[in-house]
Amino acid sequence: MALAIRVLDLLRVLSIVSFLVLLQFLQKTDAQVLIPQVPTLMKCKFDKIYQLGDSLSDTGNFIRESLVGAFSPFAKLPYGENFFQNESTGRCSDGLLMIDFIALECGLPLLNPYKDQNGNFTHGANFAVAGATALPAEIMAEKKISNSLTNSSLNVQLDWMSSHFKSACSTECSEDLKKALFLVGEIGGNEFNYGLLQGKPMEELRAMVPEVVQTIINAVKTIIGFGAVRIVIPGNFPIGCIPNLLTTFLTNNSTAYDYNHCLKDLNHLAILYNDHLQQVIQELKKGHPNIALVYGDYYNAYLWLLKNAASLGFDKNSLLKACCGIGEKYNYDKSRICGAPGLQICTDPSTYISWDGIHLTQQAYKWLARWLIDDMLPKLKCQA
Repeated sequence: MALAIRVLDLLRVLSIVSFLVLLQFLQKTDAQVLIPQVPTLMKCKFDKIYQLGDSLSDTGNFIRESLVGAFSPFAKLPYGENFFQNESTGRCSDGLLMIDFIALECGLPLLNPYKDQNGNFTHGANFAVAGATALPAEIMAEKKISNSLTNSSLNVQLDWMSSHFKSACSTECSEDLKKALFLVGEIGGNEFNYGLLQGKPMEELRAMVPEVVQTIINAVKTIIGFGAVRIVIPGNFPIGCIPNLLTTFLTNNSTAYDYNHCLKDLNHLAILYNDHLQQVIQELKKGHPNIALVYGDYYNAYLWLLKNAASLGFDKNSLLKACCGIGEKYNYDKSRICGAPGLQICTDPSTYISWDGIHLTQQAYKWLARWLIDDMLPKLKCQA
């Protein structure tokens, strides 16, 4: 027993050392540092993190699960060019994601993707898959919304999680999971992204909101059944500010845009979705008063980032433009996406919010993670 405790202590020390090494790499000379010297989430004493979701949090499942992923742009540079090992890991960014910064603030190693056969899952696992939807593939097909990237929707990821726990725990996992952090998403946004890009009317997409949200809540209930006691359920970004959708729905009608130059109708769809998700989370809390169910406010985190972008070091003239891409207004062209031969990359990705017109840069994810952690920490009910 004493030996086991010493081994656990050693693992935690190694985790903190790896955190400090990576922190030193990430620090900037302008003295603006995302992560404080003492990670705030360490007060929660999480020993594991489990992530479900899509490309916002996939750390390498998509490039491993099929040939589609293996030969996708995400599997090679320039994706990952600012990762600390300067390698493409399957992350849809130039470097780290929000889940990476969350893990570091917990004093834990970066999460390995579940599909990594050589991965170490001592400190949790990442089940997220780029392109994934909350709704199962067959439901998406019934709605005539196609997904050519993956069938690994939320129900598939939950099956992976269940199989993982069965193999990882000699008996019930529930006691072991009391010190774990679970993140259910962001997921559910791709249903609307695909629908918008495939020409579905806004009324049809708005009508999908309750079904998508209920699917996510059902997943949360399943995770509670596994033994989870601290769960974060993120909402969606203001999708009317994303370069690929701004390019697709570009209009000369100035009233279609808000004060951030984002498309109002698309943001209203995200607001509808987020409001419904928050309402259902509140209802779920009533039946589970001892479970910390925390809404991850991606929408307001993103608006905060836009509002404070200039003071955080972002180029005020490129807030809605992709760093890696081509195109007149938003630097995005669906026929020549990031990773295409000969495509130019901006000189300094840390001054851009958008990496490829769909996903964000490491620098943007850093600041979003900072805002979200500060917002969520009191709600996680961690002991001081």
